Amino acid sequence: MKLISRIEELVLVSIWRLQEQAYGLSIVEEMTKVTGKTWLTGSIYASLANMLKQGLVEAVEGEPTHERGGRRKIFYSVTPAGQRALQRIEKVHVALWAGLPPFEFRRKG
Repeated sequence: MKLISRIEELVLVSIWRLQEQAYGLSIVEEMTKVTGKTWLTGSIYASLANMLKQGLVEAVEGEPTHERGGRRKIFYSVTPAGQRALQRIEKVHVALWAGLPPFEFRRKG
């Protein structure tokens, strides 16, 4: 069973959360909000291209917008294959974390 990478997981979950509002910048903003890490917009495009090839996401061009100088946004959606990939990775996470002894967090000093 081939598993998606961590960044692919973050991108797919962000697309799923955003639904019809999932385009490059909104995906990056969602990832930043959830992870607390600053992501650059360009950092997700290799993953998106790979997932498009694998059939995990679909891309649709939006209408030209004035604020973008007439350029179109590309909107992404999770395909049924992408949903299955997310279900597989969720099962792996659940199995991986199941039965771990409790973590003990101690202050030093």
